[in-house]
Amino acid sequence: MADVPVPEDELIAGRYRLLRIVHRETNRVCWSGEDVEAGRRCLVTRTGLPARPDTPDEESARRITGRVLRMAETMARLCPGRVPVVVDAVVAEGSLWTVTDAVDGPPLGEILGERVRFSPVRAARIGLEILDVLQAAHDEGITHGELSPGQVFVQEHGPVLVAGFGLAGTTLAPRMAAPSYASPEQARDERIGPAADLWALGAILYTMVEGRPPFRDRDRMEATLKGVDRLPLRAPVRTGPLTQTVRGLLRKNSRERPTRPAVREALTRVLNEDAALTEVPAPRLRRAYGAVTRQGRTGRGRAMAFGTTLAVVTVAVAVSAVTLHTPGSTEAGPRPGRSAAPSSPARPGTTPPASPTAPAAGFRTYEAPEGFSVALPGTWRRLRTTRVAGLAYRVVFGADGDPRTLAVTYSERVGPDPVAVWREDVEPGLEKTGGYRRIGEIHATSYQGHEAADMQWIATADGEQVRTFGRGFLIGGGRGYSLRFTAPAAEWTGAAGREALDVALRTFRPAPD
Repeated sequence: MADVPVPEDELIAGRYRLLRIVHRETNRVCWSGEDVEAGRRCLVTRTGLPARPDTPDEESARRITGRVLRMAETMARLCPGRVPVVVDAVVAEGSLWTVTDAVDGPPLGEILGERVRFSPVRAARIGLEILDVLQAAHDEGITHGELSPGQVFVQEHGPVLVAGFGLAGTTLAPRMAAPSYASPEQARDERIGPAADLWALGAILYTMVEGRPPFRDRDRMEATLKGVDRLPLRAPVRTGPLTQTVRGLLRKNSRERPTRPAVREALTRVLNEDAALTEVPAPRLRRAYGAVTRQGRTGRGRAMAFGTTLAVVTVAVAVSAVTLHTPGSTEAGPRPGRSAAPSSPARPGTTPPASPTAPAAGFRTYEAPEGFSVALPGTWRRLRTTRVAGLAYRVVFGADGDPRTLAVTYSERVGPDPVAVWREDVEPGLEKTGGYRRIGEIHATSYQGHEAADMQWIATADGEQVRTFGRGFLIGGGRGYSLRFTAPAAEWTGAAGREALDVALRTFRPAPD
C-alpha cells in the first residue's frame, strides 16, 4: 500500500482538482478539492489498496467502487445529515479515490494532530454522536470496520459526520486505512462485526482525552496490527469518568466488550452529571462554569466518580469542596451536630505552629504557577488542570492509589454572599444526584479574613456513600476560591484525612492581587 504521488496539475478522474491536504493517516490522505465540471468544492480521499502484482482489473475496480457507493447511499438514507454525501468513487493508480461533498469542519484526526486534548465531557459528547451513527448501521447489519479519527468530521455548525462506510470488505486486507485503530480480531484477520466498531470507538475516546492512540503506528502495517493484537493497553491517565468505559471497549476479547446500550448509558451519564451541575439559575455564573468540564482521575474508584461530578460547581461558585474527612478544627468546617463560628487556623487542643504556612512533617509546599501555594502530602502531585480563559481554573492534586484529592478552584464570577451561592446555585444541582442529603445547615464563617461559607453533605456514588465538606471564600471584585477534598465516606474519620485537610486549610495562600 505505497504512498502514490499525485502531480499538482493532475485531475482525478478527469474532473477533481486537489487543493490542499486536510488530513493524513497511515494509508489514507484527504484533500480539499474542486469539482471543475460542477464548479463546487469537495473532499477527495485516497485510500491505498493492497499491493498486487498488477493493477486491479476492471471487474475488481467496479466491485470496489460499487460497494462504496451503495453503502454510502444506504447510510445517507439511514442517517441523513450524519454521513458525508459520496458523489463519486474511482479506482486509479492502485488507490481508491472517494469524493464527497465539502464538510463544514475538520476531521477529528486533524484536531488531535495539533496535540489538542479533549475533556472527558466533550469526548463523551462526540462519542455519543458517533455511537448514534454506528447504531443505525449495526441495526441494519452494517459494520463500519474502518472507523478512525480521520473518518470523523467535527463540524462548526451541525452534528459530527462519520465517513468511510463501505471500505471494509472491498479487499482481502484486514485494515485499509488506520491500522492503529483496528480491533484485535481485525488484526488477526478474523471475521468482524459490530464489536470491532465499538473497539474503534473506545480507541477514539482514548485518543481524544489522552492525546495519543492506545496503540501506536509502527513502520509497517503488519507490525502495527501485531501490536494491537498482542501488546497490553497503555493505561489511560486522563480519562476520568470515562475510564471504565474506555477500558471496557478496549478489551481484547470482543465478547467482553460492553454493549451499545451500556456504552450509551455510560456516556450519557457523563453528560447528564455535567448538565445537572451547570443548569442552576445563576445567569451571571454560566459563562464562568459552562465551559468547565469535569476531569477525574484514573483508578480512584467509586468515590472519585462522584467527586468529579461536583467539580464544575466548585469552579462556578468558587465555594464547593468534596471531601471524605471530618475536619478536626472549626477552620475546616463543623462536624455534624456542631455549629460553626469564625475560627483561627489552629485546631482546638493544639499549639499553633510558629509559621502558619510551614508544612507539617510528611508534607511539602507546592507553589502553583497560577500564584497560589498549599502544603500537600509528600506523595501528592498535580493531576489535572481545567481552565476557562480569563474566568476560572481548577487544579486537582492527589496520588495514585490514594482515594483522597484536593481541588483548588478559582472563579472571577462569584456572587456577593457565599451562603446564598451554596443554597441557591449549588444545592439545586446536588439534589438531582443520587442519595443526596445535606448535613446540618450552611454556615457563614470567615477564612483568612475573607467572607466564607461551609457546607457538608452525603451522596451515593455507584452504591457507595461519599461525604463532602466544602469551603469557599471571597477575595473581592467578584472573585473567589474554594478548597475541597474527595474520598469515600467510610474513611471520613481517618486521622490522616483530618490532618491533610487541616494542613491544606492552614497553609493555603491565594495568588496575590
